[in-house]
Amino acid sequence: MSAVQPASRRTVDAVPAVRFGYTFGELRDYAVQVLECARRAGASACECEVSEGYGLSVTVRMGEVETIEHHRDKSIGVTVYLGERPAARRGHASTSDFSQSAIARTVGAALAIARRTAADDCAGPPEPEALARDPADLDLFHPWPIGVRAAIGIARRIEAAAFALSPKIRNSEGAMVSAQHGQFVLANSVGFLHGYPSSRHSLSLTVIAEDGGTMQRDDWYSAARAPERLADPEALGRYAGERALARLGARKVVTCRAPVLFEAPVAVGLLGAFVAAASGGNLYRKASFLADALGTRVFAPNVTLEERPHEPQGLASAPYDEEGVATRPRAVVEGGELRGYFLGTYAARKLGLQSTGSAGGPHNLVARSDGPDLRGMLRMLDRGLFVTELLGHGVNLVTGDYSRGAAGYWVEGGEIAFPVEEITIAGNLKEMFRGVVAIGADEVVRGAYRCGSILVEQMTIAGH
Repeated sequence: MSAVQPASRRTVDAVPAVRFGYTFGELRDYAVQVLECARRAGASACECEVSEGYGLSVTVRMGEVETIEHHRDKSIGVTVYLGERPAARRGHASTSDFSQSAIARTVGAALAIARRTAADDCAGPPEPEALARDPADLDLFHPWPIGVRAAIGIARRIEAAAFALSPKIRNSEGAMVSAQHGQFVLANSVGFLHGYPSSRHSLSLTVIAEDGGTMQRDDWYSAARAPERLADPEALGRYAGERALARLGARKVVTCRAPVLFEAPVAVGLLGAFVAAASGGNLYRKASFLADALGTRVFAPNVTLEERPHEPQGLASAPYDEEGVATRPRAVVEGGELRGYFLGTYAARKLGLQSTGSAGGPHNLVARSDGPDLRGMLRMLDRGLFVTELLGHGVNLVTGDYSRGAAGYWVEGGEIAFPVEEITIAGNLKEMFRGVVAIGADEVVRGAYRCGSILVEQMTIAGH
C-alpha cells in the first residue's frame, strides 16, 4: 500500500469567502478589556484567550447528501489568580458573549471560583522571560472559499472513486469535506499579547467491502492547512476502497510471539502513548513509567524524536504554546535517550523544571526515519504481523503494559500472505520502545505527529 499524495492543483467551484466576524484589532481590544477588568476587580494576575471560528462540513453517503453543517463560534476564556506564589489561588470561567457586562460577569465568576479554591504554590502565569517575543509568522492561514455545492461535488467524487473500483464495495459510512478557519488573541498580565489566524481543511472516506457474506471496512483521510495540499479526491477514494477490498477474507492466526510492524497511521498511536507518558500531569502524579527517566535510554539507539514547532504550514506548528511560552525546536529523544519531557508552566513547577512550551501538547513531533519504504519494511519484518488497525484502549501508562485488539495482514518471506482479524497484540511499552528495529520512510502526518511504519522486534499475538 502507498499513501495518497497531494494533488498538484485543484479547481474549486469557489464562492466569496465567509469572513471572520471581528477584526484582529477588535479581538485584541477585548483581550485588553478583560485584563483591565480583572485588575480593577482585584485579581493579582490574569490570562485570557479571545477567539472565533467559522467553517463548513459536508457529508455525502451513497451519493446522497447526509449532512451540511455551517458553524460560527466565539469565546472568551478568563483565568484569574488571587495572591502571589507560593500561595496563589486560581479560577477560570468563559463566555460566548462579548458585551462589556458579560465580560465583567465572567471575570467575576472566575474570581468567585478562585476565592473558594485552595492556595497552590505552583499556580500563576508563566515567568515573563519564558514568553515568546516577536513570534514568527508560520504561514498557518489559508482560507478555502468553498461553497456547499462544490463541497458536495468533491465528496461525491471521493465516494464514487471507491465504488468504481469493484462491485464488492457495497456500502459507505460517508465521504466528508471540511473547511475550518479560526483566529485568536492570547494575553496575560505579565506582558504577553499576541495571536494569529489559522486554517485546517480535510477530506475523508470510510467504505465497506463485502464478499461471500463477510464485510470489511477501511478508510483514509487527508488534512492540510492549505486546500491545494489536500490529496486528490479520486485518489483518496480509490485508496480507501483498495484498503477495504484488501481486508476481505481475513482470518485469525495461531497464538504466537513474532515481530510486529505497525503501519504508519497506527504507529502514530505509539508516539501518542509516549507523549502521554512523558507529559507533566502524569509525571508529577507518578502515574507514568517514564517518571524520573530523563537522561536514560528509553528507546532503541536508532530512534530520534524531534519536535519541530516552526515548520511552515505544519498542522501542529505554533510560535508559542497555549500560555504564550515560546516553542523551540528540540530533540526529545536522541539516540534512544530521553532528553526532554512535555511540560506546561504548572507541571514544570511541580517537577522543579522549566516549561518546554508544551501547554496544549506537542508541536510537530517527528520520528526520524532510519528505515526503507513500506515494501522494504515488510522485507525487514520477514515473518510476522503487519498491523493496520487497532481497537480498544488497553494502555497502562503506570506500568507500560500494552494490549490492543488488532487487524492487518500476516507476512511470510517479506510478502503479505493473507489478511488477519480478531486478534490481540500485547507487550510492554518499555520493551516495545527499546525493541524498535526500524522506522520506515513511509511517513504520514496525523495531527501533531509525523511518523513512518514502526517495526517492533517481538510481541505476543493472541489468536486461536
